[in-house]
Amino acid sequence: MKDVFFIVGPTAIGKSEIAADVAQELDAEIVSADAFQIYRGLNLLTAKPSAQTLVKVPHHLIGTMSILAEMNAEKFRQLSRRAIDEIHLRGKLAIMVGGSGLYIKALTHGLTPLPAIDPKLRAQLNETSLDQLRVKIAELDPETARKIDMKNRRRLVRAIEICVITGKLLSVRRANVVTAVADRGAGSATAAAGIFVFRDREELYERINRRVDAMFKKGVIEEVRAAGAMSTTASQMIGLREIGELLGGRMSILQCVAAIQQSTRRYAKRQLTWFRRQTNFEPLNLSLLTYNEAVKWISQRLKAFGVAQGND
Repeated sequence: MKDVFFIVGPTAIGKSEIAADVAQELDAEIVSADAFQIYRGLNLLTAKPSAQTLVKVPHHLIGTMSILAEMNAEKFRQLSRRAIDEIHLRGKLAIMVGGSGLYIKALTHGLTPLPAIDPKLRAQLNETSLDQLRVKIAELDPETARKIDMKNRRRLVRAIEICVITGKLLSVRRANVVTAVADRGAGSATAAAGIFVFRDREELYERINRRVDAMFKKGVIEEVRAAGAMSTTASQMIGLREIGELLGGRMSILQCVAAIQQSTRRYAKRQLTWFRRQTNFEPLNLSLLTYNEAVKWISQRLKAFGVAQGND
C-alpha cells in the first residue's frame, strides 16, 4: 500500500480534526477507516467529524452506507480502494484516517479468503448464549479461544462459523496468512507509510469521558430512540446496548454514561495495543505538542510522502 498515507490511532484522540487541517494545507482528500462512521445516521453515537471539519476537504466513506447494511473488512477494502483510485485520478494525495484496525489491515496487508455466512448456522449461533459460544470456541480451537475477545459476541460467532464450515482451525489459517505475508517481503506488508497518533493515558481517558458527556448533552438518547432496525454489524456500535438498557428502564442515565465511558476506554486500550504492533507507522505523542505543532509535524511527513510519490 504505497499510494496512501495513514493517520491512525485510538478513538477520541483528535485524528479527524488534525487530518482535515493537514489535508486542507496540502490539497489532499480523506478516506475514513471507521467501522461505524461509514453508516448514515447516529452521528452523535459514532462521533462523526463535525460539519465544520467535514467542509474543509472532501471526505469519503462517512455516512455512505445504510444502517441496515452488513459491513466487513473486504467490503471496506473494495470501497476504500475505489475512493483512493478516484482521488488519484484527480491528481491529489489520499489520506486514510481512522481507528478500525481490521479495516486498515485489509488495505496494508490484504485479507485471506473466508467462507461465506451459512444462514442456518448463523441463526443457530445467534440463538446461543455468550457463555455457550465461549465454551464452543474453546472446544473447537483452544488457541483462538486464548486470543479472541471473549466479550465480543460477533467475533465469537464468526470464529465458530469459520471452524465449522471449513473444518479447519482459525488459528492455523491466521498463522498461514502471517507466513504468506512474511514470504512476500517488505515490499508489501511493510510498505504502508503513516503516523500512529496517541496521547498519554490520563489525557486520552479524560477526552473520552468529556466526549461521552457531550454526546448526551447533544441528544444521543433521542438519536438512538429514533434509529430503528439496523444490521448485525451496525448493532455493535459502542453505547448502543447501554442506551437500550436506559430506554428500557434497566439503567439510570448516570449508570449509562459511566458504562459507555468505560466501554470506550476499554476499546481505546485495545486500539492502542493493536497499533503499537504495527511497526510501519511512525508514533507521535500528541500530548507533547500543541495542536498547531502536530498539524505542522504531520504535514511535513505528508509533504515528503507526496514528493516520494511523485518520484515513483
